[in-house]
Amino acid sequence: MSRTGAQHLAVRLASCLTAILELEPDLERLRLGRILLSEFTVLRAYLDRIDGIDLDEDDVRRIETATEVFLCELRAPLAKAGGSCAKPRKIQ
Repeated sequence: MSRTGAQHLAVRLASCLTAILELEPDLERLRLGRILLSEFTVLRAYLDRIDGIDLDEDDVRRIETATEVFLCELRAPLAKAGGSCAKPRKIQ
């Protein structure tokens, strides 16, 4: 894969991780959200070293889909807790 292609995949993955990490303040208000907060350290670590991760188009597409499902599933609980859950942007 070309360097530009790899960078584009890294940007798309970073977008997914950032969308999830931006929910941290809202998740703190959810009882079950506290369980997820421990995983944010892992997500931040991936985000910090994203350039060194070997990415594949299919993997990134699966992560984008999983991120969208995750955010959609959080939409109702976050709305009840007074938070927001924006739909992730797909970077093509």
